[in-house]
Amino acid sequence: MSRLVEKGERAGAGTGLVVFCVISAAFNTASAHAQDLSGLPTQLLEKVEAAQQACSDFENGQFALELGSIHRIDLDGDIQRGWVLDEAGFACSTAVSLYCGTGGCMSHFLVEEHLFSLLNQGWDMANISPLRVLLADVHGSQCGGINPTPCVVASVWDSDEMVWRSTGAE
Repeated sequence: MSRLVEKGERAGAGTGLVVFCVISAAFNTASAHAQDLSGLPTQLLEKVEAAQQACSDFENGQFALELGSIHRIDLDGDIQRGWVLDEAGFACSTAVSLYCGTGGCMSHFLVEEHLFSLLNQGWDMANISPLRVLLADVHGSQCGGINPTPCVVASVWDSDEMVWRSTGAE
């Protein structure tokens, strides 16, 4: 079963129940799938559909979108909630590691119509005034080490250029 989760906020009991039912129905019936996921932006819906297809293609597996896969959160500091789709919440009955590996899992960040995907082992948002900062735990090889080497990337959304910006410290 799955449920739309708002990170950092609590939805009203009625809202959460309605969203839970819509998403659950979408994955339990083929006819509901196209209609009930219509609120999910197209770019993210395509990611879910590709994951479903990959699971089905692998020994006819059954796909599940688990709790916490979808987040609504302010990504760019404009107080409007963007979308995040975490493949860490994708599950396939016939393949335990179909969506994630030693480098982590893909997370897809959608600001307006701009999609940014990042392989990571966890992420969070922080405020470093006046910026809204995406912090991601990434594979240690990005910091000159190996997988267990601590390594973090920080990115900010540049609303003028419509891109995520980050750099390595020197």
